[in-house]
Amino acid sequence: MYRNRSPRLAIAPMMDWTDRHCRFFHRQLTREALLYTEMVVADAVIHGQRDRLLGFDAQEHPVALQLGGSDPAKLAEAAAVGAEFGYDEINLNVGCPSDRVQSGTFGACLMKTPSLVAECVAAMKAAVAIPVTVKCRIGVDDQDPEPALGTLADKVFAAGADALWVHARKAWLEGLSPKENREIPPLDYARVYRLKQAYPDRFIGINGGIGTLAEAARHLVHVDGAMLGRAAYHTPGILAEADAALYGAPATPFDHGELLQTMCAYAERHIAAGGRLGHVTRHMVGLFHGLPGARRYRQILSAEANRPGAGSDVLRDAFAAVDMNAERAAA
Repeated sequence: MYRNRSPRLAIAPMMDWTDRHCRFFHRQLTREALLYTEMVVADAVIHGQRDRLLGFDAQEHPVALQLGGSDPAKLAEAAAVGAEFGYDEINLNVGCPSDRVQSGTFGACLMKTPSLVAECVAAMKAAVAIPVTVKCRIGVDDQDPEPALGTLADKVFAAGADALWVHARKAWLEGLSPKENREIPPLDYARVYRLKQAYPDRFIGINGGIGTLAEAARHLVHVDGAMLGRAAYHTPGILAEADAALYGAPATPFDHGELLQTMCAYAERHIAAGGRLGHVTRHMVGLFHGLPGARRYRQILSAEANRPGAGSDVLRDAFAAVDMNAERAAA
């Protein structure tokens, strides 16, 4: 998957957000972008309810499983399970700064032990035939990002990593919350660009603070991939333009009527299996951001989708509140 420098765009793994329903929805907007799961702890994959943790719809491809852990043997076992489930990539989390992750000795604190990260990568590579990648920060705490990121890259690529996705901020493991770690440490895109210059034949992707497809395109002048996070979640409508903007697909008007039918059918299947409409629609609230009727659309989904017995008619009512002609006129 990374041999031809693809994917150019990815949607970041985001805890409590990029679940299977979110990914199915995003896939209706972009056929090309690589989608990521939420981080799943290796122990949970080994001992937990695998269908609930790892199950996904075939339409989600290409889709990557992000694992958390620091035990090479456990990560190898979990990676093998993920490959058996049909994931297109296994990604190791070396960037999450939450207290819960630190207590498990994985996530961003692994930036301090690059040799252990390399052991984990090597073990996973030996266990699966699909790409194994790493997502990291430029450093943690008082580390100097120049040697810290360079050393990590040296070791994981030597261990066989197929790609390195870099969130272009430090993580501060003491004193900042996970939310603050996404916003307060300054972005240093130039450090990631220099990493790409040092590894011209390796896939280097960039993440952090990218808010638009135009910004992603500017990064792609310097690196191989750009990863959208909160922008993709809060304003998912921008993904409808991604394939044309970044992959050369024909620039055709997006068919929101088809999207509505697809998501209604998906929601009905989920409800029939014992789920609730709100599990699906909570990821769709920002779809029509900035368009006439968007506020009413959000109100309908927020007020009605979680009521007992709510069905796909709620989603139809919400879509009906939006002035699609205004969108077409603005396109």
